[in-house]
Amino acid sequence: MVANAILNRKSVRSYSDKPVEDKIIKEILTAGMMAPSWVNVQPWQFIVVKNQSVKDKLAVAANNQNQVKNASAVICCVADMTAWNDDKFSRVMEKQGRNSDVRNYILSNPVLNPSLLGEYETLLRTIEQMSYAIGYMTLRAEELGVGCCIVGAIANELTHKENNVAATVKQLLGINDKQILISLLTLGYEKEHARTVKSRKDFDEVVSFEKLGEKYSV
Repeated sequence: MVANAILNRKSVRSYSDKPVEDKIIKEILTAGMMAPSWVNVQPWQFIVVKNQSVKDKLAVAANNQNQVKNASAVICCVADMTAWNDDKFSRVMEKQGRNSDVRNYILSNPVLNPSLLGEYETLLRTIEQMSYAIGYMTLRAEELGVGCCIVGAIANELTHKENNVAATVKQLLGINDKQILISLLTLGYEKEHARTVKSRKDFDEVVSFEKLGEKYSV
């Protein structure tokens, strides 16, 4: 059940030598593809990496986090801002059965089409959509008994850190200038007792009723 996956999912950073089968990885990826996105734009690309040399380079870009190089597979989650291009965006909407008037309205409305506002706004919206897909994949991995960890601390255009490393990784992965490696999802079967303790803020710290700070009594 999804509820169980939500409650039980934890970041797993230590993996056994048992490989995660391709059919299992495909199920995890398919879950990500089924995530909701704004007007169904689906501004994501996923690159599966198993090659040890490439994983080692990804680990360097990720501040040498061991789970990256030791994972059975790494899913590179790429924010694809080209998905908002008029032609691509329009084709997606056409597949949904939206007529030309509706498509043109959406394409010309900055509330619905962030590309009209600029590259920064487009990136923000793209990252927002990406987060849904990544969340879906982590839950499906949990359901399938696969440990995973979201690695967002990486060298990229957002962190402006070690851009030579970021450029090397982008070249290795075939990512263009309108695509940004947002995070890595490491996959593997956990070693016994390798999970971290799950801790969350109290309900009343983050939930309000009608107005921020007003208690929601349930």
